[in-house]
Amino acid sequence: MNRTEKDSLGVKEIPATALYGIQTLRGAENFQMSQQNVDRRFIYQIVKIKRAAAYANYQTGVLTTIKYQAIEHACNEILTGKYDDAFITDRLQGGAGTTTNMNVNEVITNVALQYLGKKTGEYQYLHPLDDVNRSQSTNDVYPSGGKLTTLIYLEEVITAVKDLKDLLNDKGRQWSHIKKMGRTQLQEAVPTTLGASFQAYASALTRCLTRLTGVKKELCLLNLGGTAIGNCLNASPAYQKALYEYLQQDYEDKLAPAEDLIDATQHIDSLAAVSSALKTLAITLGKLANDLRLLSSGPRSGFCELMLPAVQAGSSIMPGKVNPVIPEVVNQIVFQVMGNDLTISLACEAGQLELNAFEPIIFANLFESCQLLTAGCQTLGQKCIQGIMPNQEKCTQDVYQSTGTITQLTPLIGYETASRIVKEALAKKVSVFDLLQEENLLSGTKIEALRKKIS
Repeated sequence: MNRTEKDSLGVKEIPATALYGIQTLRGAENFQMSQQNVDRRFIYQIVKIKRAAAYANYQTGVLTTIKYQAIEHACNEILTGKYDDAFITDRLQGGAGTTTNMNVNEVITNVALQYLGKKTGEYQYLHPLDDVNRSQSTNDVYPSGGKLTTLIYLEEVITAVKDLKDLLNDKGRQWSHIKKMGRTQLQEAVPTTLGASFQAYASALTRCLTRLTGVKKELCLLNLGGTAIGNCLNASPAYQKALYEYLQQDYEDKLAPAEDLIDATQHIDSLAAVSSALKTLAITLGKLANDLRLLSSGPRSGFCELMLPAVQAGSSIMPGKVNPVIPEVVNQIVFQVMGNDLTISLACEAGQLELNAFEPIIFANLFESCQLLTAGCQTLGQKCIQGIMPNQEKCTQDVYQSTGTITQLTPLIGYETASRIVKEALAKKVSVFDLLQEENLLSGTKIEALRKKIS
């Protein structure tokens, strides 16, 4: 059984029990790109906006009590997940998100109609545009819903980064006594400690947290109430006030309309800023993953300073081989997030005149970047950092054998003498301490004190 619905393009047959309508179906037929539906959290934030808008319209006298109660009931029901299968649109779509907005409008309407004892599609009793979309436009609802969704995902990223930072700090404290060689350009530089290295990783994540926390403010300024181009056509000041007051109940962060709604509708540089902070986090994680792979290389013929937890067999042909698979998957996350940032940058720049039409790809990539980075931080922390063991014997041996230890003696014996000792030590394959003692450049007591210092 079907029902017939019409729009400005004509008529279309809709399954009789379908909660979506003609505009959703057209969009679903037109946009089959990613084979992934719109993010459920995104749908729910739009539903919350619709519920707040219905309340504001009711408060300002443009929506009857009965219609408001029906819309509110429908929104509450949808937010339980009961009707998830009614949201059928692809996450990538033309029209600046109109298909998604209409999918939400139509589902809310038909669930509300059932609540009123009517049949789906009987829009003479409650209309998806005249009632559910009243005082709104896709152009203010969609970007506002996207920002609120990103805010939720960003909070999860921040929590995951904090947990990872704490684990790195713990390792830094535990290993503060373990000497190792510092390296610049992969060549031996001067001695440091394993603890100092891990404290440095934690410090880098602290800066990432500052950036991520800072861009949250960008997401809390909405163009909601600006309607089509930001000049508030068909949305009264009283509606706006009631809308934000009601919507605020659903969010901890302080929401507010942007100072210039026309600007906020056509310029989405705030989303580029969020993506940039995510990309910078990805870069920082990539550096950490690179170092972990390098410092654990071996296990006999490489750097061998760290022993990563063995989480799975590493080869189908080489018995006993174990690979750094957790850092490797983090590296792949980094590549994807950096690619997402490029896409977001191009899409933000491509806006024209009063609206950017490419928000679907921007939000899809922002959500993915957040999800990947959250999972990446959690996995790296739980399956790698937490179980890392230091190879203290190898670290100490490398420091003792390294010619880099002589740098701290330069003030005592001079740069040129130190350079000569390094060359001779490398040529004779002996330690710099042996040559210092052989040439009586330092007293035996001084040399012994240096040996103990690095052991």
